[in-house]
Amino acid sequence: MQTLNPIRAAALLLVTILVSALFVAPPAHAAPAKTPPLSTPWTSQALDGTPLPDYPRPQMTRPDWLNLNGEWQLRQSATNDAPQFGVTLPERVNVPFAVESALSGVMRPINDNRYYLFYRRTFTVPQSWAGRRLQLHFGAVDWEAAVYVNGRLMGTHRGGYDRFEYDVTDALNGGTNELVVKVYDPSDSGHNGSHQAIGKQTRNPSAIFYTPVSGIWQTVWLEPTPTSSISSVDLYPNLSDNTLRVRVFTRGNVSGHSVLAEAMNGTTVVGSATGGFTDFSVPVPNARRWTPDDPFLYNLRVSLRDGSGQTADRTTHYFGMREVGTRVVNGVLRPTLNGEFVYHLGTLDQGYWPDGLYTAPTDAALAFDLQKHKELGFNMVRKHIKVEPQRWYYHADRLGLLVWQDIPSMQAGSRQISAAHAQQFEAEAREIVDEHRSSPAVVAYVPFNEGWGEWNLTDTRRVIQNIKSQDPTRLVNGHSGFNCCDSLGDPGNGDMTDWHMYPGPDAPSPSATRISILGEFGGLGLRTPGHEYSPHGGFFAYEQQASAAQLNDRYTGMVRDLRQLVATKGLSGSVYTEITDLEGEYNGLMTYDRQVQKVDTNLVRAAHQSLLATARNQNAAPNLTPGHVRSFRSTTSGFADRYLRHANSVARTDVIGTASPDPARQDASFRTVPGLADPRCYSFESVNLPGRYLRHANSVVRLDADTGGPFAADATWCARPGRSGSGTSFESSNFPGAFLRHHSDNVYLARPSGANPFDGGATFDADATWDVSGAALWRSGVVLPVDVRRSLQVQTWGFTNRYLRHANSLAATEVVDAGSAALLKNDATWTVRRGLADSGCYSFESVNFPGRYLRHASSRVRMDPNDQSTLFAQDATWCARPGLQGGGVTLESINFPGSYLRHYDSQVWSANGTGGTWNRPQMLTADSTWNLTTPWTP
Repeated sequence: MQTLNPIRAAALLLVTILVSALFVAPPAHAAPAKTPPLSTPWTSQALDGTPLPDYPRPQMTRPDWLNLNGEWQLRQSATNDAPQFGVTLPERVNVPFAVESALSGVMRPINDNRYYLFYRRTFTVPQSWAGRRLQLHFGAVDWEAAVYVNGRLMGTHRGGYDRFEYDVTDALNGGTNELVVKVYDPSDSGHNGSHQAIGKQTRNPSAIFYTPVSGIWQTVWLEPTPTSSISSVDLYPNLSDNTLRVRVFTRGNVSGHSVLAEAMNGTTVVGSATGGFTDFSVPVPNARRWTPDDPFLYNLRVSLRDGSGQTADRTTHYFGMREVGTRVVNGVLRPTLNGEFVYHLGTLDQGYWPDGLYTAPTDAALAFDLQKHKELGFNMVRKHIKVEPQRWYYHADRLGLLVWQDIPSMQAGSRQISAAHAQQFEAEAREIVDEHRSSPAVVAYVPFNEGWGEWNLTDTRRVIQNIKSQDPTRLVNGHSGFNCCDSLGDPGNGDMTDWHMYPGPDAPSPSATRISILGEFGGLGLRTPGHEYSPHGGFFAYEQQASAAQLNDRYTGMVRDLRQLVATKGLSGSVYTEITDLEGEYNGLMTYDRQVQKVDTNLVRAAHQSLLATARNQNAAPNLTPGHVRSFRSTTSGFADRYLRHANSVARTDVIGTASPDPARQDASFRTVPGLADPRCYSFESVNLPGRYLRHANSVVRLDADTGGPFAADATWCARPGRSGSGTSFESSNFPGAFLRHHSDNVYLARPSGANPFDGGATFDADATWDVSGAALWRSGVVLPVDVRRSLQVQTWGFTNRYLRHANSLAATEVVDAGSAALLKNDATWTVRRGLADSGCYSFESVNFPGRYLRHASSRVRMDPNDQSTLFAQDATWCARPGLQGGGVTLESINFPGSYLRHYDSQVWSANGTGGTWNRPQMLTADSTWNLTTPWTP
């Protein structure tokens, strides 16, 4: 467990963006904050000057604006009073913090029945803005807001999660102007028949539902605009022709006007186009793709020009060149980013703060959780049942995080939903989709979760399809967790089929139209006294962990299980619960106050990188199963009995067969792993010299350990269809056009033509084509000593005092220690033999029942006498591979590849993790990893 350094964290997250230095709001004082239940590293900074002074709309910027955050007057009422004008209100509140929060200075009780809030402040329009229209912007107000300027109603807005604005020019008085906002927020009280979208808010917090949020909770600001002006711009990248599709929306009279759009790399214009007020395309030559690994953002300058060509208005935007979709990869439907399968690895991010509730105390705090995702190796975040301020999406865009955006639900567990309630929910959903069209990070929408607020299955399907039709450029996860809770069932449409599984993991089967997603899992809990808060006094986690070490082991084990599910069940994405603790929940990877990180960054990041690399390797074509051992057989006529092997660290070819000595067969066998430099390709690790890989150096192919520098690229080979028409060729990752080729017994990095004697020639295509489809000469990825005694120790956390033993001819695990009976020690000791079915694998013979071996029969592992049959030999042969848990050894059935010797509930099975009970995917990697230890009976 590590303590977070708030000063360093803030420094890392303070980013300078194009607009931040251009806008200066006048200083504002704030009402004193109340004492929050927990303080974050930013609590003390939140009210130092104007709260949240940062420009609130980085996706569309202008140079002039005025921040209205700070101290406002407040009146709370239990009755639907009329607003009062010209009257000082009795309380003070800090905008934009909800009145239930400590930073608001109010911190009203959770179950307060004063559903009506009246906000008041004054403002003066800067003289330099004279002659322009004035737009009044609200980031978000929960739930219904009526806005008055100088007593004049500007409009009424419903919906707590979308922005809105009014042109207030005609209501201004030329001096000090009065702004009054009347808010109605009944939360989940049902007051006056209300049933609005509330997400996780409740007036009775418990379990996974939290303190409600009422009133203004995002920035309020003023912006001057020309009489004819740009109101919004939608941006859609098109990678097929390297263009950006632009659509500009306007205010005022734009008759005779045109639009100039200029794509920029920094401040350099790289492409431009002129259009009108329908879609037009801007060229982006040689476009740099936006990805989580390279979240490159272009700038876009949009100029509204009048009939004479003069600029009437100008705004600055940004965009990322990326496309989202699905395609079949190796027979499985997968989500794609820029045409390639990218696994979506994220957490549930609920966006609550102990000091500000829905509102992060500062912009650095807002970015902090996202930065922590990146540090831990996640590439995605599911914004759960909440919508964030626009700056949060900007941070996701610049950091490179895929975002699943939930549509906040109506009250969970209630079906009392009228047609009007449903219509309002759908209207808010449409607004949320419209507001995020231009964010490269937002790749998916999630309209329903576990049946919360669902009213009937037919309309669920309709809502899902409507969102897909509204924005076909993104994925729609129609109903996350349809297998759980209040769900009315699987809607059957959308782009994803999504289970929730606690603690998990597991996965639904993908189909021809929907990818497989684990929308929630995990919930591993670790208590951190002094950093927890519960408004109801109770605390909850899905699975309790006793220490940080156990949490690290259990979490990384879950990630390894996910890695298995990518291959065994076609899993394409997962969401861990959760990034931080919350009220009454201690499931987080960090504490609720963001003061303590519970997991080890290096361990978690390494596990994530392995998962992402394995998933990305699915893009390789031809696909070679990672983890499997293979041998490279020459396909050149007259040399088909020769194999690539290493000798004295140099690669060569020799005649080798199954009857050859063990060292030669081992030298010619290599474990396949995702490419060290590019996981879409491969690297090949020596079986008998683990940690050493086939690599090229000065065109000679060698076997070396990592020497740094270009080693990873030199040791990465991209599989290609065999140049001779069959088999497989291996192209260098860092020298395109050069291939793994044998020549005069040696192996080189060679080209089809060139000055070197090993380049080109009539046999080049055959020499650069290899058969890697057959069984490896040495099928085990780990070399074990034979004809020696060993005991097999369980490696699952909390069970490492257990060993595999036989009892009544069945394999089981039992606690064995120095004081155990001699019989038990004998039963837990085995002689490692050459595999009965293949001498490159292993069989395990009982020491107290010679001639009897560990074998599987109908998946159960037993100890039986060798009946000399082929079937018995196969059932009793296990190929060793590096432990799926990360250490130790895993024993794979030779006749059922992908099934492993696995303990479950004291029994031992041959399991592949695709079913339930003993064959469940949960903990497969830990339960299938063993330590071959000193024997209990020497």
